[in-house]
Parts: sequence; C-alpha cells; structure tokens
Amino acid sequence: MIIHLDLDCYFVSAERTRTPYLKDKPVVVVKSSDRAIFSSKDTKSVMTERVGAFNSLFQHEREWQEFNPTYWKKEFMDEQGRVHGIVIARSYECKSYGIKTGTTLSDAMRMCPDLLVVQGDHLFYQLLSTKLCEFLQTKIPLLEQYSIDEFWGDLGGWVEDEDIHAFVSSLQAEILEKFDLPISIGASSAKWIAKLATDFNKPYGITIVPKEEIEAFVSPMSINTFPGIGKVLSKRLGSYGIKTLGEVLKSSHMLQSWGRVGQDLLRRIGGTDNEQVNPFHDRQSIGISRNFSATMERDEIKRRVIILSRHLSHTILKLGVNPTTYHFKLKYNGGASSGISMTIDRVFSETLLRSIAIETIVKIDNLPQYAIHSISLSASNFTSEHKPKTFSLFEAQEDEKSRRLSEHVTKLRDKYGVDILRCAIEKG
Repeated sequence: MIIHLDLDCYFVSAERTRTPYLKDKPVVVVKSSDRAIFSSKDTKSVMTERVGAFNSLFQHEREWQEFNPTYWKKEFMDEQGRVHGIVIARSYECKSYGIKTGTTLSDAMRMCPDLLVVQGDHLFYQLLSTKLCEFLQTKIPLLEQYSIDEFWGDLGGWVEDEDIHAFVSSLQAEILEKFDLPISIGASSAKWIAKLATDFNKPYGITIVPKEEIEAFVSPMSINTFPGIGKVLSKRLGSYGIKTLGEVLKSSHMLQSWGRVGQDLLRRIGGTDNEQVNPFHDRQSIGISRNFSATMERDEIKRRVIILSRHLSHTILKLGVNPTTYHFKLKYNGGASSGISMTIDRVFSETLLRSIAIETIVKIDNLPQYAIHSISLSASNFTSEHKPKTFSLFEAQEDEKSRRLSEHVTKLRDKYGVDILRCAIEKG
C-alpha cells in the first residue's frame, strides 16, 4: 500500500513546538515583506535542502524571540497604526471565526479579538521538515517529499496490508512524541486516493481505503475535494452537471474524449493510475519573489532586482544547473501585473542574469504611474547530459569567463555569506 502523510496546520504546529503557550488557542502565522533581503546591512542566509516542489531553497535567518502577544505590532503595524500582513497559516481554532489562508491580518483580528499572531519563520519550518524527512526515511523504505508538510511512502513488500493500520498508528504516535507534530495519514493502493484519504479525516486522523473500496469511498465526494481539480476543470465539469467524483466516473466515455487531461483524471479518481512513489525529482525551475511596501521609486526597484538576481544566481550556481528560460514579473498597487518569459541559449552566469533582469524589468514596467509592491524572477528549462543545447557562439568565450568568475564568487559566498560581495548599486 501507499501512504500519504500530511502535517496538520504545519506552520502553526511548528511554532507550537517551541512555544507550548500557543497550543489550543486561535493562532495565525503571518507573512509580511522581507526586510532583510533588501537591507544594506549584511544578513546571514542559509541554503536549505529541498523540501518539495513549492518551497524556496534560500532563506534568511531570523533571530527567534520568546513569544510576546504584542510583539506582532513591531512587524505588522506602521507608524500610522495601520495593520498589514497576510495569514499564511491558521490553527483549527480559527476555523469557527471564518479566518482562512490569505485573509489579511487586519480582517483576521476583527474576526477574532483574542487572536494570537506569529511572524512566519520559513527557515525554521524548512529545517524542521528536513529533520522529519530524515526520520521518516528510517521508517519507510521508499519516501517521496511532495511539499514542506506532505510525504508519500510506499510500504509494498515492507508492511502487509492487514498490518497497515497498526504501522501508521504507531508511526503517527512516534512523530507526535519525537517532534511534537500532529500528523494525519491516509493509505490506499493508489497515491492520489491515499492523499484524498488524508484530507478526509483531519486533524490527527487515520483513513485506510482498500483497493476494492475506492469507488464507494470517492463516489459521494464533491469534485472540489479531489487534488488536481482546480477552478478551470471544476467549471468544465460543472457545465455538464457533474458535481461528485462518482458522477465523474460514470461519465468516463465523455472524459476519455478530453484527451490526456480527462484520461489521467479518471485513472486517479478510480485508483488505477499506477503512479509510483518517486523519491527523486528533477528540479523544473528555480525562482525568487518578494512582496514589499509599494514604492514609486524605479531606481529602488532596479536595486531590488539586482539583489534578487544575486540570490537567484547563487542558488542556480550551487545546484550546478544551466537555465535557458527566464521569467520576470512585476505586481502593482491596484491588482495589475506585467510579466514576460524569454529563452536565451547561453552559458549561465550572475553577470548574464543581472543584465537580462535589469533590461527586462525596465521593458515590462508599462504602468509607471503605479507603485510596485512585488518582484518575481525565475529560471527554468535546464540543460543537462540528457537535455543538451547548443549555446550561442558569439558570446561563448565571454560567457565561459563570466561563469568561472561566478563560480569563484559562489565559493566565497558559501564561506562568508551571500552578502559578502555585492554590486555598488545595492548599497542604495
């Protein structure tokens, strides 16, 4: 069988491991702008192990302080008394108040006057997730980390089906005892049914769905409960009056005609997809983005683009990959955004990325009358032994020199920190 493990309300649970006072109380973890990365002062940064598909490898250290119920004001309240920040995680005690991920902190505090607020500490969450992963690898022969708080494990040939409940129950209790982290576990013969089973019984639940019970288990569930059915697919199914997963299975002939999307969906819902637990994933992209207090100053935007380019370059060079596609995006006050993707077949270096980023950000800034509050840079389409590319011969010699220089700089930053060498413009 395949099991799916999902940490319950992970960011809040992680904070409770070091602040027991937060247990059984309404708690939100809040994200604000990253002041450290754009500071002219040197800050200690850490490149972590990869913890799934949706998390940055690069984090700045933040000094942890004992919880203080009023400390949030220092980070999330400005001089005029205005509260900013977005809820990125909330405890189950917040559910009855209507607080959700994405709720503004100001709204959340109106909904729940007794709310406890914690500033997010992603480096701590990633390092704790890494420790848990190392522990799980000693218990499960084949483990796949799907995200910072989710794992799949293949127990085939390791634990007999009749012993699955005893195994996962013991594992759940051991994780709580060793890490003080509550976790829900689902099990089935197929990956996505195991994940659905986990979601079915949270928090701290165990749900096992044998192969012969899959159809009965999924049939009454809403299509919106199934992982992988997003807004577009949900709307398309709804246009045919399909509201439950059972109705999806009964409409197999129609979904077969949708091509691979429909066929894959049918297999996953029916538990016949045969997708394997995969402990190794080739990274598809690397990115960095930051939100901040909106600014009209384009010179400051340029400075911040250069800083983000430096951090992204360091990560790319540490991983030893060569991207050939780059993505750039700006977000403005009022909800507008502007972005572009481009393919450049050249040997990667920090100098190359910096020059491309500066030129491109100026090009896509098509709303100069609006303040900018977010910058995103990412790189993808990596070359490798299995995916070779022919680079431009015109810049090849200069690019190789820049690459070698970037590699030397990376070694220095590894030793002394990513802020040890900067462009002059970064000082502001």
